[in-house]
Amino acid sequence: MKKAIYVTTMLLLTLALFAGCGSSSANEENKNETEASQVNRITVGFSQLGAESDWRNTNTESMQNAFTKEAGYNLIYKNGQQKQANQITAVRTFIQQDVDYIVLAPATETGWDTVLSEAKEANIPVILVDRRVDTADKSLYSCWVGSDFELEAKKLTAWIKNYTIKRGIAPGELHIVNIQGTMGSTAQIGRTRGLANAARENHWEIISETSGDFTEAKGREVMAALLKRFDNINVVYCENDNMAIGAIDAIESAGGHVGGDIMNGDIMVVSFDGVNKESLEYCKEGKISCIAECNPLHGPRVKALIEALESGNTPEKFNYVDEKIYSSIEDVISVVVDGEKYEVEKPE
Repeated sequence: MKKAIYVTTMLLLTLALFAGCGSSSANEENKNETEASQVNRITVGFSQLGAESDWRNTNTESMQNAFTKEAGYNLIYKNGQQKQANQITAVRTFIQQDVDYIVLAPATETGWDTVLSEAKEANIPVILVDRRVDTADKSLYSCWVGSDFELEAKKLTAWIKNYTIKRGIAPGELHIVNIQGTMGSTAQIGRTRGLANAARENHWEIISETSGDFTEAKGREVMAALLKRFDNINVVYCENDNMAIGAIDAIESAGGHVGGDIMNGDIMVVSFDGVNKESLEYCKEGKISCIAECNPLHGPRVKALIEALESGNTPEKFNYVDEKIYSSIEDVISVVVDGEKYEVEKPE
């Protein structure tokens, strides 16, 4: 009996030993495969300027969805919290980590020459996304992908002009306030310039320009203050949807009415982006009269640029995205800007 027990025990130990060896071998093989896959992945350092708006959050998600491990990438993401100093620190950290590519969505246009020169010396290509940098040396970055912010403004102001003509509203009847985005950012510069040029050409009155920092809370605060200063505001030009939502809240809280009938007391609100569900619903209802789209889905576009660089190709320096214009008001069905016709679509 004892012998049978002994034999059985030895047999079980032997099987366990072989199973253990097999498991160790399999674990080692899996480890090697994991290490090999990590070595083969492309490491991308992404410095996002912050999370100030729905547009920015959607843009971040697009990048994270594009640069996954399954797609062959290691993504290192840093949120700059709207501070350029944080972004400069992030870029320097990426350089120290010897990433393969740096993707930068800069908070403002100026002040990047030094850190971008450091990236260039480290032979790390830099791809700018959404916003640009103001530098005399364009070799400090490989390429840029994003929106033509001044074109967005031209489309929106063309809509305003066509609308006023259709309604028989004289140019001098427009009293516009511009709630601007983060000062010095590419979006703010382009959208402010577009309005300023249209106002000069069409003899519109811009009675105030003030920054709302691209946030809903600041847009609400700024609009409330403007309503106390001026009693003749009838057009609010918001440089993004979040500020427009805040502005509408302030107008309605003060007893005002938003809409397109400005000759009968409405305050017309127009904005940019078209990614916020609430703003699109407001556009359907007519609370926001018109939205110039700003497409945030740059992840696949940046990925395509990296793939082109990996293949030894040289992509275009500036890569613009196509964008739409939305309105539920049927007075204007299309606008023409710089000889190009853009259909005005109803928000879905």
